[in-house]
Formats: sequence, structure tokens, C-alpha cells
Amino acid sequence: MAADPDPTSDPPVDAPSAGQPTAADPFGRRPLIERLGLAVIALGLGALFAVVGIASFVGGEPFLGVMGLIGCLMVLWVGGLTLFRG
Repeated sequence: MAADPDPTSDPPVDAPSAGQPTAADPFGRRPLIERLGLAVIALGLGALFAVVGIASFVGGEPFLGVMGLIGCLMVLWVGGLTLFRG
């Protein structure tokens, strides 16, 4: 008869598959279609911020123009992080 395994030892842990939550990343990786959708939304919002920034410069409001263009860059940056890092 085989001896029973030690009940106090931990069972073997399989390596997590891609996209599954781990201790370092509790939410897992987003699917590609979701990342693409979020990137398209970020492009749309970035374009709107760019339009606000350009229109503000043309209308004589440099502070609002700078803020609009900074908003555009921030949205595009986060959209890129979402797409490429997941």
C-alpha cells in the first residue's frame, strides 16, 4: 500500500495561463478585442480634446488651448498603455 501524502504540504501549483489573475496582477490581462475597443474610444476622445485645443488657440484662449492639447496627449497615452500593456 502506498503511503498517504503529507496533509500539511501544499498541493502543486500549476503555472497560470495567459490572461488569468495572479498575485502580481489580480485582474488578469484584457482580451485583445476589449483592448482594441478601448484604444478606439481613446482615439475618439483624444481627437475631441485636440479640436477643443485648436479651436481655443484660434479663438484667442491660449490657456484653454494648452489644457485641451495636454488632455489630448494624456488620453492618447493612456489609450496606448491599455492597448500595448493590456
